[in-house]
Amino acid sequence: MRYWLVKSEPDVYSIDDLARDGSTSWDGVRNYQARNFMRDDMRVGDLVLFYHSNAAPPGVVGVAEVSREAHPDLLALDPRSDYFDPRATKDDPRWWMVDIAYRAHLPRPLSLQALRDAPELEGMLVTTKSRLSVQPVDPAHFAAVCKLGGLQWLAG
Repeated sequence: MRYWLVKSEPDVYSIDDLARDGSTSWDGVRNYQARNFMRDDMRVGDLVLFYHSNAAPPGVVGVAEVSREAHPDLLALDPRSDYFDPRATKDDPRWWMVDIAYRAHLPRPLSLQALRDAPELEGMLVTTKSRLSVQPVDPAHFAAVCKLGGLQWLAG
C-alpha cells in the first residue's frame, strides 16, 4: 500500500463534498508529474490525505482511499471544459484521473503551519515549497498526520 496527498480548493471541492458524494473522480489535474503519480503508481486501497489549499488556513482535513485506478480524464476531450486539451484524443488521452472515496474527516484538522512545526513530519513534501496537487506521502508521515489529527485507527 502507498500513501498520497491530494490538494483541492475547498470552494471548488471540499472534504465535505467528498463525504456527501461518497466518492469522486480526481479530474482536472494538469501537471505531468502529478498525472504520472496517478497513472503509474496509485492503486485501489491506497490511502490519501485530503488537503485544502488556498484556504484560511490551508491544511490536511481528512482521509480518502483510492477506489478506482487511473482512467482517462475525459474533460481533456470536452471543448466546453476548463480542462480541455486540444492535443488530447481518445487514442492518446494525455491526462488521467483516479477515483477516491471518503474515509474520514480529521477530528483536528492540521494546518500547513502545524505540519511544518511537527518534528515527526520533517521532510514531508507538502511542508516544502512543492505545489504538486498529487504527491506521495511516506508511511511514517501518513501515520503521524493521522495521529496528530486524532485518527488513531489510521495511525498504525
